[in-house]
Amino acid sequence: MSGSLTGALRPLLAIVLISALAACGGARYRPVSDTPVRVGPPYTVRGVTYTPARQPGYDVLGYATWYGSESGNRAANGERFRPGWITGAHKTLPLPSYVEVTALDTGRRILVRINDRGPFGESARVIDLSRGAAEALGVRGKGKAAVRVRLVEPPEKDRAALRKGKAAQELPPISPQTLANLQSQFERGVGPGVGTR
Repeated sequence: MSGSLTGALRPLLAIVLISALAACGGARYRPVSDTPVRVGPPYTVRGVTYTPARQPGYDVLGYATWYGSESGNRAANGERFRPGWITGAHKTLPLPSYVEVTALDTGRRILVRINDRGPFGESARVIDLSRGAAEALGVRGKGKAAVRVRLVEPPEKDRAALRKGKAAQELPPISPQTLANLQSQFERGVGPGVGTR
């Protein structure tokens, strides 16, 4: 009787084991969510230590670059990296965060959901945009673009769109006067050779 019971349980045990392994494979990426917000401990890349922190009022001029060949890789917050989505990487902002990115050559603005870490290397690079974000901002054709990155709290409708891989509502470009002021600040404090390593 014991042998027949063991024989009968083998297929059931195999099904349970296969189901458990399949569940592990399916949980490889964290679901796209705004909670929990993760600040994270300090970390070191290429000998430089970065300390993530809450940064209310974050408003910085610098360069944006973009990345897109990492399709299928995991973003720093555990989500699947999807190059066509409007996302970005930042060295120290909490994950996720929302930023308004302004192209300083055109004044065009978009909302971007930060879910990854980077860019590393040149310190004047303040954000890495996904391919989708670079296209939406109109900077994909450039290797590096001058930008303003400002932490924002968009309405839930925009957050929900970005969490689903869609663009948030279109923002009007900044005024020519504001753009000229930002360009002047950029040239004085961030331009080529300033703040780089």
